[in-house]
Amino acid sequence: MMKQILFAGVIGLFLTLIGTPLLIKLLARKGYGQYIRDDGPREHASKRGTPTMGGIAFILATIAAYFLSKVITSWTTDKAATPTFSGVLVLGLMAGMGLVGFLDDYIKIVKRRSLGLRAKAKMAGQLIVGIAFAVLALQFADARGNTPASTKLSFVQDFGWTIGPVLFVIWALFMILAMSNGVNLTDGLDGLATGASVLVFGAYTFIGVWQFQESCANAATLTNPAACYEVRDPLDLAVVSSALMGACLGFLWWNTSPAKIFMGDTGSLALGGALAGLAICSRTELLLALLGGLFVLITMSVVIQVGSFRLTGRRVFRMAPLQHHFELKGWSEVLVVVRFWIIQGICVIVGLGIFYAGWAAEK
Repeated sequence: MMKQILFAGVIGLFLTLIGTPLLIKLLARKGYGQYIRDDGPREHASKRGTPTMGGIAFILATIAAYFLSKVITSWTTDKAATPTFSGVLVLGLMAGMGLVGFLDDYIKIVKRRSLGLRAKAKMAGQLIVGIAFAVLALQFADARGNTPASTKLSFVQDFGWTIGPVLFVIWALFMILAMSNGVNLTDGLDGLATGASVLVFGAYTFIGVWQFQESCANAATLTNPAACYEVRDPLDLAVVSSALMGACLGFLWWNTSPAKIFMGDTGSLALGGALAGLAICSRTELLLALLGGLFVLITMSVVIQVGSFRLTGRRVFRMAPLQHHFELKGWSEVLVVVRFWIIQGICVIVGLGIFYAGWAAEK
């Protein structure tokens, strides 16, 4: 199984490195270019017309990398490497949210309608995908009775009382919508959301491997059985995370400043869905707020800006989301992106430290 993680990451990287420029040519030939807000930083005017909907590249690459890693592993080890329900559900959530984003991008760009999907239609699409994921995630119990998701809240592991299936679906929807919108708001500068996502997917690759090594299924051989993890398919979640990390890293080659392509809502909604799905299935729901701290910070900047303007008529930031505030203060785009990547890196380090501390505290 460990080989699958390596294969998935390498294949995802390779596919987006060679596939993204082909997508750029296709989108440019059809004239599917990005609209730029007139009230944004002046430097962004030069980006008008840059091909968008680039999320197609890493969505397809991730799915292909996941399944190809299974095939290659089966060939090289003579052992069947079959997909798991947890892995397929996270991929399905990513693809479903990506489809909603694609429809939004398509209407916005191809149909020349600036708002894309109507708000109600977009929300309905996200709700359908999210509810389907949440309901299915409570099915498919394994031999130990573990389903891909749990009806308990989780931080580094499940804790507290069971909230029941109805509240779980509502909670899962909140996570999916919050992370999707968080990545969408972060996707305002070249490479910012892509690079930040690479870091979080790297963290979830580590978490999946660690949970597999310390699984309660192997409690008899563990040195610290009291701290074992009841997660249905931890190693396969690591394979999904690795595929996403590699695919995003290859896409970043073309998405970094000056970007040759943007991910669009197609990519940002897909990445947000994938992050929420990984957190839910790995029983690290609340930890995601730390691991994806940059997305939370940028989302909160919008909430604060809107709330302040409605209550007092004054704006806290020169422009929201937060990255544009610093641009208007005179920071270059590359400076903002690199410093925000550093912030995201710190969030990942702190999150992983807390994850390990939660395991060590049970000794």
